[in-house]
Amino acid sequence: MNFIAKHLPDKFYLENEVRLSLRDTIFREIVVNLLIHREYTNANPATLIIYDDRVETQNANKPHFYGELRPGSFVPFPKNPTIAKFFAQMGRAEELGTGVYKVYKYMKAYSGSDRIIFSENDLFRTVLPLRPLTTAGKHAERVGEKVGENLSENQSKVIKAIMQEPRISASKLSKILGISVRKTEENIKKLKDIGLLIRIGPDKGGHWKVVEELRREKELNS
Repeated sequence: MNFIAKHLPDKFYLENEVRLSLRDTIFREIVVNLLIHREYTNANPATLIIYDDRVETQNANKPHFYGELRPGSFVPFPKNPTIAKFFAQMGRAEELGTGVYKVYKYMKAYSGSDRIIFSENDLFRTVLPLRPLTTAGKHAERVGEKVGENLSENQSKVIKAIMQEPRISASKLSKILGISVRKTEENIKKLKDIGLLIRIGPDKGGHWKVVEELRREKELNS
């Protein structure tokens, strides 16, 4: 939390005429999540990285389903009950599942955007925006029209190919693009990093999803 306080601003915010630290409220939940829900038998390190436009965390996980967590769309599951109870007794954690709700409640007031990702996979990944919807994200909202205007030609082709075939492999994508598999995977990673792509399910048997397309589906079904 000291690292977060050093590198992230704390916007002035009042709730019921009392000043509330949005930064501390949001990121305390993220840090607690890293500690309570981590799969400690896995040697993969937990990370919290602050980028210019987002904060991204990742930790080893033992998923009970694969996909994106959103308020009202998941059932909280205690992955480390003893650790969770310890944090609750210290007053550092509340009822299971409230962290996701708090982050969604306050994120837009903090950063101007609620394009949050809680991705439940073998590695649990959280992406929190630090600024309003980016130019790339605005183009992504027009899925199938001009999604590639601020992307490279190859990245635009990746997006369009995935929209047509979500389970497409990197090797097949490389043939479409006319570049190596390694270069194709680099383009996929870039699209993940800027928040346009998310992996649903495991590496084998899962599929890709354009994030804004996924959001629109959920809005239509809500």
